Amino acid sequence: MTATQHEPGRTGRDSDAPASTTPRRRWGRPTLYTSYGQEMALLNTRAKQLGVLAIIAVAAYLPLTLEDDLLALLGTGLVLAIGAIGLNLLIGYAGQVSLGHAFFVGVGAYTAAVLAGDPDGRYLGFGVSEAPVWIVAAGVVAALFGVVVAPLATRLRGLYLAVVTLGLVFIGQYFFAEWREMSGGPGIGRESAVPVVLGNDLTRDGAYTEEQKLFWLFLVVLVIMAVLGRNIARSRIGRAFAAVRDRDIAAGVMGVELGRYKLIAFTISSFFAGVCGSLLYAASGQFSPEQFGLLLSVQFIAMVLIGGVATISGSIMGALLISMLPRLSSELPGFLPFVSSSPTDHPNVFEVEVGLYGALIVAFLLFEPRGLYGIWLRIRTYWKSFPFSY
Repeated sequence: MTATQHEPGRTGRDSDAPASTTPRRRWGRPTLYTSYGQEMALLNTRAKQLGVLAIIAVAAYLPLTLEDDLLALLGTGLVLAIGAIGLNLLIGYAGQVSLGHAFFVGVGAYTAAVLAGDPDGRYLGFGVSEAPVWIVAAGVVAALFGVVVAPLATRLRGLYLAVVTLGLVFIGQYFFAEWREMSGGPGIGRESAVPVVLGNDLTRDGAYTEEQKLFWLFLVVLVIMAVLGRNIARSRIGRAFAAVRDRDIAAGVMGVELGRYKLIAFTISSFFAGVCGSLLYAASGQFSPEQFGLLLSVQFIAMVLIGGVATISGSIMGALLISMLPRLSSELPGFLPFVSSSPTDHPNVFEVEVGLYGALIVAFLLFEPRGLYGIWLRIRTYWKSFPFSY
């Protein structure tokens, strides 16, 4: 075959053109992964990258448009999302049922309050004003409590584990109530930690209001903790969690150290709970021991189930929905005349709010077990396959 002749079935253009080593990327259709690192990237598609940036940008802009009372509720939801992510790592990813999350949130809240408290004040305090210091310290102290509790809990599973962790709530409430030098006692409480960043007190109005500055602080901390949680979930530790959750006996046979990874799961979850507790009452400025009871643990369970088990974004969505329930229930008297806003009448908005928790949990478990994240997956799948959606 001469240099001017071509192989059958090939044109001159095909034979003369240099072979391309990189596949052409078509808009909206990502190329195949060529390495494990590409597949395991945190944001492995252009759509995810743009979507996350858009959500963060919108969230950062919200304080400039919303009223302060609504902004305070959303800020509380951001903080609750941190605790929900920690509980989801324990329940959703590691498969360890815990009803004692409120105890670790309380440990974080009191650790922050003690560190940031006035040394010459009425209650125990050390005068550490900078928020990053007592936020991290609250997480570490709560994690240490998790390390102490985990060896007892790792010997149990299922209902027995849930009962043991439930006991932590009652032990914690008794401990918080009796140590009055630290907590102020039931019905009285003490001041929460005042967020100070680089010498700037965020609770004082200036160019921006207190609610705006706290919202931005909560958003930054949530983004950091969400990225941390997502990286843990897709790491070797996260894969070990999934193995323990799906079949712990098989995981042990394959070489996964069950006790070790259950200990890690409780420690990480407790750290997230401690960080959540350190910021949870920063806006209100006051908290008391009875706020860390069983109801708070049930609320975190509801956030995980409603948002979506074993999803980081689902935890955030569930926390935001639960934090908005009081606002939604307070609007009911305007639409349902038989619902009263007075706590002495029946039914009132407070009773309806409690009922909504149970109704939402039952509804999602029956009709959408994957929670709000599952609904988002349905919407995304529909539009990705549009107009061939069925």
